[in-house]
Amino acid sequence: MMTRSVGTAYLGLLVLASGCDGWNTPSGPPASIDAELRQSLGGWSVVPIGATPVQAAALVDLGQALMFDKVLSGNRDIACATCHNPVTHAADGLALSVGTGGSGLGPSRTLGPGRQFVPRNAPTLLNAGLGAFYLFLDGRVSGFRSGPFQTPAGVVLPSGLPTLLAAQAMFPVTNREEMRGAPGDRDRFGNPNELAELGDSDFVSVWQAVMRRLLAIPEYVSKFNAAFPQTPTSQLGFQHAATAIAAFETQALTKTDSPFDRYLQHDDAALTAEQKRGALLFFGDKARCASCHGGPLLGGGDFANAGVPQLGPGTGRDAPLDLGRGELFNQSGYRFAFRATPLRNVELTAPYMHDGAFPTLEAVLHHYNDVPRALREYDASQLPPALQPMYHGDEATISAVLANVDGRLSRPLGLSDVEIRELVAFLQSLTDPSARDLSSLVPARVPSGLPVQE
Repeated sequence: MMTRSVGTAYLGLLVLASGCDGWNTPSGPPASIDAELRQSLGGWSVVPIGATPVQAAALVDLGQALMFDKVLSGNRDIACATCHNPVTHAADGLALSVGTGGSGLGPSRTLGPGRQFVPRNAPTLLNAGLGAFYLFLDGRVSGFRSGPFQTPAGVVLPSGLPTLLAAQAMFPVTNREEMRGAPGDRDRFGNPNELAELGDSDFVSVWQAVMRRLLAIPEYVSKFNAAFPQTPTSQLGFQHAATAIAAFETQALTKTDSPFDRYLQHDDAALTAEQKRGALLFFGDKARCASCHGGPLLGGGDFANAGVPQLGPGTGRDAPLDLGRGELFNQSGYRFAFRATPLRNVELTAPYMHDGAFPTLEAVLHHYNDVPRALREYDASQLPPALQPMYHGDEATISAVLANVDGRLSRPLGLSDVEIRELVAFLQSLTDPSARDLSSLVPARVPSGLPVQE
């Protein structure tokens, strides 16, 4: 088994609703589908989500500006929100993201000359502020809400970061493919990209260089001073910027009022009969989805090799393959294992899996239904044309992935087409209606004056 559960990580933000004595049904056969479902939910620690802490208005205002400002990138051509755009539900709608040097937004974004795809899918930031123990698809940033945090920066990670999400926000600006750029790059104005000349492990110098850019803009000085009134301007660091970005994400992108959430609050009518049947499958012994996607967030605390097709440029020493968590720990038990991402609002965030290999929820479920067969029969024509030549469908790769596939997926699940439709219906019940249109979060301008949506 290649999972590591961390259910206690959610206790800082997730609370039981009142009246939870109704969760447990009496012994004996359940009296109704609702009694059966609530009994099943109780076995997976699926409880209502409490309110997130209110974020200071000045902090959120600063974070929103930073989120959409391309000045954070080496070439001044990409913002955090390029790959986590509210218009595409805080993701980008691409299988593999297109970082610095690219053009366009959303699914139509294209690579720039000489660039390559970011090796992994850009996960949505919806509900990223709820307090998961692991962030990034390989979990390379981890820790309880109050720390200490484990990150690629090790001991040079600045102190004072208030949440794991703030710690995560420190790293996209250091990544060459995503935001920093390559040695010799020039920015959109033809100026040398000073961030790209720094060493890959010199996190501190990169963060300092980004802050020099920000504090050279008077409007940002004012916004930082308003957000951190107790911190002299001379002592501001990129950890303050990351804290603000995380505050904006938490305030603006927490969406937890789905039909399923209302069902957890004891509204039996919140789910349709089809959705309830799908939920019974999801939390039951046949589909076994909850064994990775349990807990309040419906995932986020486990890693598994789900036999996902390998595609893209890959990463690390095994490129063009991507070993996921196995790259971090060099342990055979983690080869090709990735974080089982939380599933709330999942309907909105296609394509799916760590490399966007599947365009629909139906495709994901057909894959899970018989992983060995599905991997061997994967049809690369469902990928965007630019990625089809980057599918690694050779026998050696497929055999390597299947040699370490999670034991729960080594045999067919035996789901019928009707049951797959019921599971999809349940997954659609995880959508908060207010998450469908987030376009109001896009600011008209940012302090650098760089274009916001291009």
